[in-house]
Amino acid sequence: MQSLPYRNTVVKLFYLLILFTPTLLAGTEASGGHSSPIVSVCIAILAATAMAFIGHILRQPLLLAYIIAGIVIGPKIGLGLIENSEDIETISHFGLILLLFLIGLEIDIKKIKTSGKSLLISGIGQFPINALIGIGFFLLLGYSFETGRYDLFYLAVCCSLSSTAIVVKLLYGKFELDTLAGRISLGILVFQDIWAIILLGIQPNLQNPDILNIFISFARGGLLVALSLLASKYILPKLFSSIAKVPELVLVSSLAWCFLVCGAAAYLDLSMEMGALIAGIAISTFPYNIDVIAKVVNIRDFFVTLFFVSLGMRIPDPSGNLSILGIAAISSVFLIASRFLSVFPVLYSLKNGLRVSSLTSINLGQISEFSLVIASLGVAAGHISQDTMSVIIFIFVTTSIISTYMIMYSDTIQKSIAAIFKKCGLKEIESTLSDDGKGPGKEIALLGFHRTASSLLSEILDARNIYQGIPLKDKVVVVDFNPEIHESLQNLGVKVVYGDIGHLDTLHHAKIHDVKIVISTIPDTILVGTNNLKIIRHIKSISPKAKIIVTSDSIENALKMYSEGADYVFMPRILAAEKLLNMIDLVLNDKQKEMKMSINKEIEMLSKRKEIIR
Repeated sequence: MQSLPYRNTVVKLFYLLILFTPTLLAGTEASGGHSSPIVSVCIAILAATAMAFIGHILRQPLLLAYIIAGIVIGPKIGLGLIENSEDIETISHFGLILLLFLIGLEIDIKKIKTSGKSLLISGIGQFPINALIGIGFFLLLGYSFETGRYDLFYLAVCCSLSSTAIVVKLLYGKFELDTLAGRISLGILVFQDIWAIILLGIQPNLQNPDILNIFISFARGGLLVALSLLASKYILPKLFSSIAKVPELVLVSSLAWCFLVCGAAAYLDLSMEMGALIAGIAISTFPYNIDVIAKVVNIRDFFVTLFFVSLGMRIPDPSGNLSILGIAAISSVFLIASRFLSVFPVLYSLKNGLRVSSLTSINLGQISEFSLVIASLGVAAGHISQDTMSVIIFIFVTTSIISTYMIMYSDTIQKSIAAIFKKCGLKEIESTLSDDGKGPGKEIALLGFHRTASSLLSEILDARNIYQGIPLKDKVVVVDFNPEIHESLQNLGVKVVYGDIGHLDTLHHAKIHDVKIVISTIPDTILVGTNNLKIIRHIKSISPKAKIIVTSDSIENALKMYSEGADYVFMPRILAAEKLLNMIDLVLNDKQKEMKMSINKEIEMLSKRKEIIR
């Protein structure tokens, strides 16, 4: 019964698509038969939305829905509503830039260092091992080394690269980027980008690779990294500190920094995506990165949607040569298996255990969008045939779809694979590195830091407050976007996360999933862009076991908060009334001595009290 509204919505969306399509096409004809980018984006978003609703009803991945939308509206197999896929490919390129920027923001250099030799060895070794295995496999399929033809070489190397867009998108959605398997997967993807740059340097002179050009490319990359890190150390901290109280300005400045580094990368003949990654890493240590991530993610999703729609539009019609589909299907199975041959043994031998080794192999089981770029250049240079290009495209589409399901259900798949490995004699090895990605356990989360929270923290900081033998302050995490309090809290040894508590993604990245108590001491009259009712809903979805304490200025709101699921609603005015009533009683009953003692005690307490916000 619950799916009926969704079905009705889908029907309405199809009606809208049918109604709007003639109008959009009329605009296309008026412009001389060439669809404008705006018209193309309108059609793409309408189709993506309709397919996304169908996918939601059928419980299928959104990425699959977007690819199918591209097939439906594309010029090669579908209705031809968009004749030129380049109309949206250029715009969708922003999605990859923002995606890499967010990856950079997510990268914790300290945690990557803790991955140590596991990341280094697997990152360096995966590509050459995979390429050698690929050469052997495609030789068996009938490809061979021919003078002037490099189909075998291109298929092997293209199948050795994995998709950053798909892996990061799905792991980000599952909040697994910060697990050990997620960090190693991301590290291998970064190393693959480096290998891809080497390939691009070799490609123009494949018969006689120009080592000098490769060296120059690395030197330019090193220069860009050095300049970005210098800016992040001496210039950007002052800039961001001066605007930190305005989250929107932090967001705009972060995006400006991203595109500045991307522009510098393009000027140095480097990949703009790599520039975005470097830009993100440069400011990943700033306290504002979580808030930027929470806000940029929605912008990124729009452009990434267009990216996958444009991918669907590029799928060629295989009816003219059905053997291409057979080769692509067999190659897709090989590609997924090859990750277990090139990644699993290395990680397992380095004592990462069956779970981490298997999950990393599963995560990387698809072909990279970078491979499409390499193959396209190969066709233009006459290195490979159009049929080989079509095989690579179909491998990309097939593995993208299969990998989406594999990553979504990776835990279940991993357990099945682990059972098989155990029967073969492999044992589960306790990983030497932490795999939870959740950092130190916290018991109390303070959302927002204003006067009441300052007073509460003062009580918590009292040395007498011990919980399970640990000072209570070590069990507290504060989430707030006022940079002025951050240094003070850190000096007191209190963990603090910069971010807007009104954003669900901020709370996710603050890693409060396992806290026991979540407290919002700020009433709705002070909160900006959210309220305590929304906070309750967010917390119930993120930390379902946590007790929720919120603040209200009105009785009606307090009752709504209780009905929404709050465990306790703090009402300062009622507590203040109780205190004032006690003072009124002293005055009316002429208890001057008791009144004076109470006031003196209050003055003494206030004079000794140390608070961040006084």
